[in-house]
Amino acid sequence: MSKTPDSSKAEDDQSSTVEQYLVKDPERFALNMARMVEQAGKAASAWAEPREKGEVRDHVAEPVVDMVKTFSKLSEYWLADPQRALEAQTRLFAGYMTVWGNAIQKVSPNAEAPDDAVKPERGDKRFQDPEWGRNAFFDFLKQAYLVTSRWAADLVEHAEGLDDHTRHKASFYVKQVSNAISPSNFILTNPELFRETVASNGENLVRGMKMLAEDIAAGKGDLKLRQADYSPFEIGKNVATSPGKVVGRSDVAEIIQYDPTTETVLKRPLLICPPWINKFYILDLNPQKSFIRWAIEQGHTVFVISWINPDERHGAKGWEAYIREGLQYGLDMIEKATGEKEVNAIGYCVGGTLLAAALALLAQEGDNRIKSATFFTTQVDFTHAGDLKVFVDEDQVAAVEKSMNEKGYLDGTKMATAFNMLRSGDLIWPYVINNYMRGKDPLPFDLLYWNADSTRMAAANHSFYLRNCYLENNLTRGVMELAGRTVSLADVTIPVYNLASKEDHIAPALSVFLGSQYFGGDVEFVMAGSGHIAGVVNPPAAKKYQYWTGGKPTGDFGQWLASAVEHPGSWWTHWQHWIETQDDTLVPARKPGKHMKTLGDAPGTYVKVRV
Repeated sequence: MSKTPDSSKAEDDQSSTVEQYLVKDPERFALNMARMVEQAGKAASAWAEPREKGEVRDHVAEPVVDMVKTFSKLSEYWLADPQRALEAQTRLFAGYMTVWGNAIQKVSPNAEAPDDAVKPERGDKRFQDPEWGRNAFFDFLKQAYLVTSRWAADLVEHAEGLDDHTRHKASFYVKQVSNAISPSNFILTNPELFRETVASNGENLVRGMKMLAEDIAAGKGDLKLRQADYSPFEIGKNVATSPGKVVGRSDVAEIIQYDPTTETVLKRPLLICPPWINKFYILDLNPQKSFIRWAIEQGHTVFVISWINPDERHGAKGWEAYIREGLQYGLDMIEKATGEKEVNAIGYCVGGTLLAAALALLAQEGDNRIKSATFFTTQVDFTHAGDLKVFVDEDQVAAVEKSMNEKGYLDGTKMATAFNMLRSGDLIWPYVINNYMRGKDPLPFDLLYWNADSTRMAAANHSFYLRNCYLENNLTRGVMELAGRTVSLADVTIPVYNLASKEDHIAPALSVFLGSQYFGGDVEFVMAGSGHIAGVVNPPAAKKYQYWTGGKPTGDFGQWLASAVEHPGSWWTHWQHWIETQDDTLVPARKPGKHMKTLGDAPGTYVKVRV
């Protein structure tokens, strides 16, 4: 029986496809597999040795136990009613039957290509290789995985009787498991990895295992995942390069004053209070992205708090210490350096939360040197806090406190891992694949260099933050206690510029908006496009994104947004205009060190301490 032209072409295409996945040099491949096992042994040794010496204590059981408890609560709902459980199983089975039917149709000659049972979400880059759709085997794996992960997510979404926190945790854990078991993460189930492994006779796996061993050794027994090539970057050389001087140093902070670039400057100096989770130079990554440099060019005398990377000596330093030895110390240094007693202040993320609490305290104490406050993606009301809230309940906070009390601090890698897990599909698994399976070095990227430059958390400070903000929401409830006083945001009557970011998963725009309503004075609420970092660090020259302005931030956020006016580009110029409406008096530029001895060049010494 003769073959039709179409069937012959199909067989040729199939042979060509199969050929890509056949090892061409079995001897070399076997040798590389042996080399890979050798490197894997080194990785295992790098992991085990610190544990045998007692240098590393694993706390893996704690999140696993929490995940099991969370899934148990979820399963209670679905298993309590046999009919409900049957319907859930039927939905999954129906999805599998569609996938199976598609697979049969795909391998049938002359059949039309079927529609996928479920398509990847927008922005999902895992299945971009053509073989995920062209090859029946890989297409089946992809669709079966997507059906299963979507079904599991729906179980969480439609489970009744779950409190918000449990539902949030269940959704988080389902996403972690789904991301981890994706067929894109394994050699034999990822067509691109499969082809690369065959084409290189396994050389990629040898390189990957070598990198894995190096990264575990660099993490002193824990995996320190490389997200970028960090070697080209050096703080003070090509990141954090704005010129200036360290004009003050306390136990918890260095105060940096930057060189002016204009002949006259605004009379009021600008004090920036950055987060101590990661480092201040997110605002000074490079000359093109630097908010600090841009603010200097607009005529601000810029001072920045550079927080200590704490160790066991700082375990007892709490929020009051960070206010007294950070914010207030910064105000003292500004007055000493410039003679000015009126200051504009900016707080970013947790630095903004500290600034808000400090303003409430200082208002009671009669310290009114800060005349306007700007908040970048800052939460003061944690009712609708972002994804980090998944890590915060009484049991988890108690476990963190127990760990911190052993050393006096929370290890920086723990916070870095938590942030990465919030976006594991973007910040973990692509690098696992690239580094350890493809055996390729990541590319240099200043933002990811900063992201990996993690900081430790002083035990008392971090415990206060977790309990008073995330767990108990004491600041907006008016029951936060600082320096023997109960502070209230209603006492903060100075003008406030409150910036949110539309896609922020750490400080959601809704949460920032609602927090605006607790201040006692006028609040200018602005929402930037993009997320927690890109929404803030958006220089006008880039001509990216947009921002929204509107009326007073009262009532419903949806109503505010519906009536808000969208503007193209960066919010920076809008903020500058707002600042100048507070006080646009100009004075001759002030150079660091004119009225006091300086302690060294910017960016100082504290920022250079790495975990």
